Amino acid sequence: MSLTRYARGVLTLLWAGAGAATALALLGAPQVAPEASLLAHVAGLLAGYLTAVMLLLMSRTPVLERRVGSDVLARWHARGGRVFIVLVLVHAAAAVASWSAARGEGPLMSLIGVLGLPGLLAATAGTGLFCAVAGLSVRAARRRVSYEAWHGIHLLVYIAVALSFLHELAGPNLAGFPVVQVLWTLMHAWVLALVLRHRVVAPLEFAWRHRLRVEAVRGEADGVVSLILRGRHLEELDAEAGQFFRWRFLTPATWWRAHPFSLSAPPHREFLRITVKALGSGSRLVQSVRPGTLVIPEGPSGAMTADRSTQPSVLLIAGGVGITPMRALFESLERGPGQLTLLYRASRPTDVVFRAELERIATHRGARIVWMIGPSSDPALAITGWNLRRLVPGLAECDVYLCASPGLAQALRSALHHAGVPHRRIHEEVFSF
Repeated sequence: MSLTRYARGVLTLLWAGAGAATALALLGAPQVAPEASLLAHVAGLLAGYLTAVMLLLMSRTPVLERRVGSDVLARWHARGGRVFIVLVLVHAAAAVASWSAARGEGPLMSLIGVLGLPGLLAATAGTGLFCAVAGLSVRAARRRVSYEAWHGIHLLVYIAVALSFLHELAGPNLAGFPVVQVLWTLMHAWVLALVLRHRVVAPLEFAWRHRLRVEAVRGEADGVVSLILRGRHLEELDAEAGQFFRWRFLTPATWWRAHPFSLSAPPHREFLRITVKALGSGSRLVQSVRPGTLVIPEGPSGAMTADRSTQPSVLLIAGGVGITPMRALFESLERGPGQLTLLYRASRPTDVVFRAELERIATHRGARIVWMIGPSSDPALAITGWNLRRLVPGLAECDVYLCASPGLAQALRSALHHAGVPHRRIHEEVFSF
């Protein structure tokens, strides 16, 4: 999936910041220094810069969530996290090697000497926490822990940042430069303020202002229910079809976790609708909430909106419960008769959600629905470029919105590519735990 112009601009600014941090490290390094000392300076300051970047990416700042996309931010965060761990370890090893070369001491004595520097013991504890979080983020380890445990352990990152920060300020790159120390502190304080504002304060404000509650729970298909959420002043949320919220249902079993679900109907000034399939313990608990339950929304998030479209014709592709954001877009995208097509893939007729609603919308708008219902072994249902071109004439000139399971989405991306659809016109949000 190609990046939007706004996302490329943000990425350019982040790289520029990395360049500035590198230049600052080089200026602060000793004039005559072995390679290990120079490497320690550069890796250390870049790691400090990346702590601010990692917090910024996960701050849920609305302009980033909407213009860049939550999935893109999450991927940047994951890649940046791997780079950060490498930089921290390189910084530590290079610092010990530099001390050893300068003083002619062995590795053990050099390590003891380095740990005596200002803030190093706390920074070492912080490094241990960073490494623990990174270890649990490795794919093999993630499969062995629940999302709740993984998310809870990630909160240790804030403690690790606090433990490491004194060493950053007292390190040779910033010590003796009060203006630079102040600017460095303000940068970290700013991103922490964003985290507090948008991940803590904003949801509480929403709860007070909008008083959102579950009005009804309605069955839609096998294992799928819709929740109608009614509140006040919901137009102030400025939500759009295709976006999602992180919903916190205030029951004893669900209050402590926010669940990301897309709007399954265009937002209304008095109510919102989400649709949930029982895919795990968390979603089953959400399905069991009762009318009257208070809900705290966090969002809206996501960039898979009408703004992404540049072509006259649009194809919406949904797989299974991936119909939820597509259902909202199918009703709200401003297109004339014959310019909007929905392709819906499901294994069984009982898996189809919103069939009557979709057919009613299609009739009203002059839109078209392509049903691909049945086993994947059926050649007529094969996800290939040839088959997609057969089912959707003019496909190569369409904007394509896609929401499906990871395996189906990968097959659809490949088929769309072979059908001649450029990557820049395939719009989706890809999340994985």
